Amino acid sequence: MFLLFSLCLYLSCAHTFTLTLSIFFLDHAYPADELMPLTCRGRVRGLEPSRGDVDDALGKFSLTLIDTLDTLVLLNKTEEFEEAVKRVLKDVRLDNDIVVSVFETNIRVLGGLLGGHSMAVMLKERGERMLWYQDELLNMAKDLGIRLLPAFNTSSGLPYPRVNLRHGVQGPETRTGTETDTCTACAGTIILEFAALSRFTGDPIFEAHARRALDFLWEKRQRNSNLVGTTINIHSGEWVRRDSGVGAGIDSYYEYLLKAYVLLGDDQFLQRFNVHYASIMKYISQPPLLLDVHIHKPLLPARTWMDSLLAFFPGLQVLKGDIRPAIETHEMLYQVTKKHNFLPEAFTTDFRVHWAQHPLRPEFAESTYFLYKATRDPYYLEVGRTVLENLNRFARVPCGFAAMKDVRTGSHEDRMDSFFLAEMFKYLFLLFAEEDDLPFDVEDYVFTTEAHLLPLSLSTALRSHGPPAALEELDDSNFEWTCPNTRLLFADPAYPQNFREPIRSAVDKSCPRPNLPREPGMGRAPLRAQDFMANNPEHLELLRRMGVSLIHLKDGRVQLVQHANQAASAVAAEDGMRFMQEMMELSSQQQKEQLPPRAVQIISHPFFGRVVLTAGPAQFGMDLSKSSLGVRGFVTVAEPYAGCSELSNAEFVAGRIALLQRGQCMFAEKARNIQKAGAIGGIVIDDNEGSSSDTAPLFQMAGDGRSTDDVTLPLLFLFHKEGNILLEALKEHREVEVLLSEKARDRGFISNSNDIDAIDELITEPFNHFLSGGDEKEDEDCCTEDHSSPTPSISASPDHQSQFTTHEQEILGEDDPAAGTVEEQPAEDEDSSSQSVDSLMADWQEDLEAFKQMEKDEL
Repeated sequence: MFLLFSLCLYLSCAHTFTLTLSIFFLDHAYPADELMPLTCRGRVRGLEPSRGDVDDALGKFSLTLIDTLDTLVLLNKTEEFEEAVKRVLKDVRLDNDIVVSVFETNIRVLGGLLGGHSMAVMLKERGERMLWYQDELLNMAKDLGIRLLPAFNTSSGLPYPRVNLRHGVQGPETRTGTETDTCTACAGTIILEFAALSRFTGDPIFEAHARRALDFLWEKRQRNSNLVGTTINIHSGEWVRRDSGVGAGIDSYYEYLLKAYVLLGDDQFLQRFNVHYASIMKYISQPPLLLDVHIHKPLLPARTWMDSLLAFFPGLQVLKGDIRPAIETHEMLYQVTKKHNFLPEAFTTDFRVHWAQHPLRPEFAESTYFLYKATRDPYYLEVGRTVLENLNRFARVPCGFAAMKDVRTGSHEDRMDSFFLAEMFKYLFLLFAEEDDLPFDVEDYVFTTEAHLLPLSLSTALRSHGPPAALEELDDSNFEWTCPNTRLLFADPAYPQNFREPIRSAVDKSCPRPNLPREPGMGRAPLRAQDFMANNPEHLELLRRMGVSLIHLKDGRVQLVQHANQAASAVAAEDGMRFMQEMMELSSQQQKEQLPPRAVQIISHPFFGRVVLTAGPAQFGMDLSKSSLGVRGFVTVAEPYAGCSELSNAEFVAGRIALLQRGQCMFAEKARNIQKAGAIGGIVIDDNEGSSSDTAPLFQMAGDGRSTDDVTLPLLFLFHKEGNILLEALKEHREVEVLLSEKARDRGFISNSNDIDAIDELITEPFNHFLSGGDEKEDEDCCTEDHSSPTPSISASPDHQSQFTTHEQEILGEDDPAAGTVEEQPAEDEDSSSQSVDSLMADWQEDLEAFKQMEKDEL
């Protein structure tokens, strides 16, 4: 049963990957670095609005194609691999005058070239393909390695975080080289690629530089806790950020210490990893949680939330041989995934959403694969099926797979990072594939952090580098040479379930968060948070005595910060602490009153619900959260477009959803005018060209200061970019139907209500009958918490009571909107069907034809 189920999902992964790469990326995006799956075009740096540091991965070197080379061979697509290599050799240039991330370029591009070279050599040696190959990819890799070397020209040996591919880091023409800080992972995730490059080419310089950087990080560890910080000064070696965890900023440093031992056979790497690992398990691991601590005070938590990048850690624990904590943490991550359909970019210790984005990260799938590899527990096949189903149900769009802008609403971001094809499909494919299905033995390779394949034979390659670092005396107690026998570990099949169940219950029962406890006998502060007025001199004097300072921000808000040592007395300091605690509780309550973002879902042909746009709500009109069906209708442009007077095309607007331009009058006035014309809803589109929910805060539209009870239709707001997607669809197809709702609806629901066949039906759905039942979706979750920014602050309006805001939430008056939070709702389950294997294959073939038709539609 599971064998057939695995075979079906194995075929699904392989063909979905091939379609995404060949039809979508190569036809719509190549030779750009990335595919923009909502607008069906390539992302070229400089031609699209800047996304900040995220764009440092783009170097105009066809990133996605290079990043997916070895995945093609793993999926036995050798003909496509050979064609892809020829494209890379013909079209890719590495001498571009562009500043790129050293870390991202190393793991994605250098790693991709080396992985491609490994595959090309293997195929040539077998005499199957690539007979013409003469190390061209390796030569490109060496060229790129040389271009990265100037970044290592520091007194510490730690690399600059960025480098200009043409000019290096010195001189004004480089537009870089002034940075002083880098993350620990950025400096410590070099050794696999650079050592492989040295051993493939015989040039020791690359491995020597990577070892020097690792040696420096090891020397700078905090000697009492044996932990490293998140950010370090590349010149002085001082820790800039002293928080330590296994997630963002540090993650792959630990990974590369262990894998460097596996690949290179150097005992020193294993010794260092084991020292770090013991401290991680002592201070950071609180099964099933992994919480950051301070390196100098490791018993003191540094934060109360976790980021999604730590999802790789259970897989690393499997490689280490520590299975039980791997199972526990993985189970916690799985329950959070089921609660929100994807792992939020960050979530709290009580499993609320902290940052709502999900850029289709592969780390959870990676750990799922390694746990299944170690245990052969079919439970992990079910986990993989959940991941694959959610990708197809919620992330698949006309031109590929789109990152989730908000896991709670199901809205998309016009982004598909290269690691989605390089890693996600690779690990899902390996999870469901049998050994006989693979074209080579993956046990002969080590996976880099980008899942590129480097051959273990490199451990026997000649290592020759500069003067070695002084070897430390190795303690045998630091070495654990063998992994536990998982057959003995799982002699009792119920063993893993015994500690999965409590974790599942903990996530399910995690709401609501209890109020912070107060010490008995403590009196109230002389000033209550709900009474505080920022323009009251008496209140300000009370704040001063309590050690609370007030900082005026440029946007008119004020920020409150307490320094207990500045209080007039110890009693006043305690009063100040209670005041700040009350303020946080009050702010949290006010934040919950904010309206959540809404969704505009394009449901007509040929979209069928696959495009979801993030929309801001209005503080008036119909409350979509109280409508189980939402409001659906065809859209039409109002005349006049601003909607600030009686509509001249009322006969066309009647019974439809009106499109309006922002500006010239109040939002409520626009709503009244289209309602008078007979519209059933309205969408206001921002007139600020280039604005996007990707870069601007979501918000809610305010009323006009008087009663808006007469407005009964729903009114939503789209930024210019999202609104332009809707306008372009209307221009192309003339009749466009949308659904206005609290969150995106399941496509099966949309298809049934349309009484049509959904051409993008879940690829894996026909195979559901091989697994009986399926996990029940949880009741509506009351535990989401919106922290769109990593640095929230307590702030207050000068003319109003205090309120809690973040950098990406603001209340704007009149013709300006304000942000809010949203509660996650479970997606509706799809029914399983019983079909023969032949009919399943026929359905799968129909899916292929549907993809081809989509390509012809030029979406």
